Amino acid sequence: MRPATPLICAFIDEHKERFGVVPICRALAIQGVAIAPRTYWAHRSSATSKRALWDTTITEILAGYYQPDADGKRPPESLYGSLKMWAHLQRQGIPVARRTLERIMRHNDWRGVMRARRPPRTTEPDPAAARTPDLVGRRWRVAATNLLDVADFTYVRLDTSGFGYTAFVVDAYAGLIPGWECSMVKDTGFVERALRHAATFRARQGHPFSDTIHHSDYAEICVKPRNRETACLGGLAEEFLGLKMFKA
Repeated sequence: MRPATPLICAFIDEHKERFGVVPICRALAIQGVAIAPRTYWAHRSSATSKRALWDTTITEILAGYYQPDADGKRPPESLYGSLKMWAHLQRQGIPVARRTLERIMRHNDWRGVMRARRPPRTTEPDPAAARTPDLVGRRWRVAATNLLDVADFTYVRLDTSGFGYTAFVVDAYAGLIPGWECSMVKDTGFVERALRHAATFRARQGHPFSDTIHHSDYAEICVKPRNRETACLGGLAEEFLGLKMFKA
């Protein structure tokens, strides 16, 4: 990889008094580092700041770690994030400021390997919660739509960082999702809103909940809804009391 122009010009500055600019440019071209004398003089006339030259120097050093070589390989230090790389350069005698290093790495989209975060737990069994009867009997095949709705919620990894949560209600017969809700907090109200969404959707279709069973597995959290109105929402059977929920 060809060194950056400021580095080449700095090299010429160090040796031009002894060899001259043109002979140095010729020698560099033979070594595969081509630079025209007019490029050197144009660069000199632009009066590059010390900060720009230092940034270029650090960029070249970091590129040696984070950019793959001719064989497509990187050194072990390519796994370092900004903090470990800054400490590594300090040990190598390169007194770069930590914020300067972070800025250059961010500009070039260089980052280390982050330890995988454990996914959040969506299940915390409550031994004190009353178990509701299994009205389904583990039989998931039903004869028609609007007879059995299965609800659950799960976490969703975000592009930025962290996790969000999605609750959904699924018709066991049609595979339709009549209700869903997204939230950054896993609480009871978040799941209740998904059920209300499903009830509203069914009512608009002319098929309101009537003798519909809402199933939830006791392997998940079984916390009663906060009020009776929600538990009897739209004619749902009493197994709704076993809905997987978190206390708000």
